[in-house]
Amino acid sequence: MWKSKKAIIIAVLVALVLVGSIGGIVYAQTGSASEESGNTLLARVASILGIEQKRVEDAFAQAQREMRDVALDNYLKGLVENGKITQEQADQHKTWWQARPETPLLERFGRFGGHCFPGGMRPN
Repeated sequence: MWKSKKAIIIAVLVALVLVGSIGGIVYAQTGSASEESGNTLLARVASILGIEQKRVEDAFAQAQREMRDVALDNYLKGLVENGKITQEQADQHKTWWQARPETPLLERFGRFGGHCFPGGMRPN
């Protein structure tokens, strides 16, 4: 009896996963109505403030950069304070980080990615 219930539960879960996956694929291919009409969050903020959307996007990007810089400083400071790396290593990493080219992949997944330092050094 338990085996038949287990089989039914598994079949229902598999069906739900398939339906969800297919629905997600269809939604991703068609996009949402709000995206097509340009009704994004930043567009709405720009409309409310009565300024160009480009200015809002630029301000948002600047705020993100500043927050990432502060987060990197705090992260490196914590590593130095815990004795994981030296201040010189932290300075080298920050210099390397600021000199690297911007890429769409880094911006999409966040700049901290795998939290790796150059040369394979990986703090715990």
